[in-house]
Amino acid sequence: MRLNDLGIVRTRIERPDPGDVARLSQFGVATIHEAMGRVGLMRPYIRPAYSGAKLCGPAVTVLLQPGDNWMFHVAAEQVQPGDVIVAGCTTESEDGFFGELLATSLTARGCGGLVIDGGVRDVADLEKMDFPVFSRAINSKGTVKATLGSVNIPVVAANALVTPGDVVVADVDGVVVVPRRLVAAVADACRTREDNEESKREKFRAGVLGLDLYGMREPLAAAGLEYLED
Repeated sequence: MRLNDLGIVRTRIERPDPGDVARLSQFGVATIHEAMGRVGLMRPYIRPAYSGAKLCGPAVTVLLQPGDNWMFHVAAEQVQPGDVIVAGCTTESEDGFFGELLATSLTARGCGGLVIDGGVRDVADLEKMDFPVFSRAINSKGTVKATLGSVNIPVVAANALVTPGDVVVADVDGVVVVPRRLVAAVADACRTREDNEESKREKFRAGVLGLDLYGMREPLAAAGLEYLED
């Protein structure tokens, strides 16, 4: 981030094809991460605020200042149906930036959820609303509205770079970021991977061992693995 990145709202961002986003939404975070070459994950401390939360959609990004949620209100105006908000902060902060009132506002805009490298609160209400939230912390501590951040600039959240329009997918296994230009290709790769795994699943159900399915016996022997009967 540079100083001139503060106080900016980019009102036009490129979003991927909605059909490709819908295809990607059929797959879990672990599958997408593997299909994309084992990249794209946020740090595992980002967890669902309540059980069963999941989301998938193009990112509207927010850069927050610590203890200040002003820019969420600015970002709400930029949200289109199906978008998710991804919020990073200029420095680490676990304050309760987001709660039921902001979720109500974003729901009215068709927002598909929130990923935030910070704290949230009103979790019981968020669950009742079925507004999916993934956060660094749950924290009742309130915030102010006093310092400018930015909306729709590249942000880093939980060590992952997120550019506006990238697709963010989150479930119980974590959060993965798919660059906008790769969404269609990653959805295709996920389908191929899922079909391949279903074939393996059937063999495991039939009793085939991974030792044989993956051809592990020879390399294990070459590495010096011994079987002893006594």
